[in-house]
Amino acid sequence: MIKKKDVSESGGLIFDRLRVADVMEKEVQFGHEQTKGDVLASLMIEGFGGVPIVDSHQRVVGIVTEFDLLALLDTGKKLSDISASQVMTHETVSVTPDTDIRTLIYVLQTNHVIRVPVIDNKDGKLVGIVARRDILLGYVSAAPE
Repeated sequence: MIKKKDVSESGGLIFDRLRVADVMEKEVQFGHEQTKGDVLASLMIEGFGGVPIVDSHQRVVGIVTEFDLLALLDTGKKLSDISASQVMTHETVSVTPDTDIRTLIYVLQTNHVIRVPVIDNKDGKLVGIVARRDILLGYVSAAPE
């Protein structure tokens, strides 16, 4: 959440000082390469429109989005017949908790994505997820009174 050091003298928060750690969601539902598409769809309904796929060490190896599952449904396939490894995007864009807010905006816009996994800068493990709406929430929270 937003830290005391980010409060300006006027009492408002300074948006440009925010980092991914200040706005990211720490509770992330994730899947594994063998997780079936119907399970991933359920995770998306309960949480976010994208599910990071991790290996046995909790390192991100891909992501499955609503778009990926809708594309499968459009071809007539059953989600229960496919696994994450068959549909996931392997080259996943990610950020670290210390990424500044302006860089995060750039990453989301240039890659045309809604959300990205947040990985630990030391061991590469999944530690959160951050979406465009989290940035907007950070901005609204950071705006001077």
